Amino acid sequence: MSNAPPHLPATHRPMNPAWPPRSAPRLFVGGPLAEAQVVTIEGPQAHYLARVMRVGLGDAVVLCDDDTGEWAARVEGAGKRDLTLSCVTLLRPREGVPDFTLCAALLKKDRFDLVLEKACELGVAHIQPVLTRRCVADKLNLDRARAILTEAAEQCARTALPALAEPKPLSALLRGWDAEHPLGRLMFFADETGGEPAASAFTAAPGPAALLTGPEGGFDEAERAAIRALAQARPISLGPRILRGETAAIAGTALWMGLCGDWHLASGD
Repeated sequence: MSNAPPHLPATHRPMNPAWPPRSAPRLFVGGPLAEAQVVTIEGPQAHYLARVMRVGLGDAVVLCDDDTGEWAARVEGAGKRDLTLSCVTLLRPREGVPDFTLCAALLKKDRFDLVLEKACELGVAHIQPVLTRRCVADKLNLDRARAILTEAAEQCARTALPALAEPKPLSALLRGWDAEHPLGRLMFFADETGGEPAASAFTAAPGPAALLTGPEGGFDEAERAAIRALAQARPISLGPRILRGETAAIAGTALWMGLCGDWHLASGD
């Protein structure tokens, strides 16, 4: 009599592993991508794949191009300083994100880095850095800022990068608001002196929106008056405590996303 185990029923047989595996690294590259397209990865991205993630021939890499979406690609060649990948299949089209703009006053570098990272993770579509009288920083390295956004998008599996604008003085932002937003986009103004509770203000006007948050020292009285004079401005309160600039930007964005954004949608897991 044979000692071999009986055949397992179909429901108990091992499944073929999913491809690409969930552990496959993700990278944003130039696009547009297409099926069977060959992509060459060089520089820091090649170092990351080969030396950090230990990617080799035949391994999977997930590529995003901020245009067509997210692609599963296979490593076809590995040189000393580059890797060659071939796009195999489209995993997801480029996502649609809520029409939400974060107008955040510039902060010290590490704190604004945090705002950029978390705004991307939370699903912001546009980021407009703002220069106010009490801003400690007055410049932003756009290349570095876009690198932070890209790394955050890779980490949180976004397929659409937030659009990042050059810093703009508050006066110019207010002066051009009507022209740049002819449909009357509301500007929810996080005013530390008080306003309508943010949750009720957001749910009362759930359409395309912007959130304006201040610098370390807050807005001065003249700036606050100018903001409140804008017809589309809605002063809001983010609670009983005075928040740091980065906390206000992150908390206000998270609250809007939970009430009016895409957090109610089912996860893709």
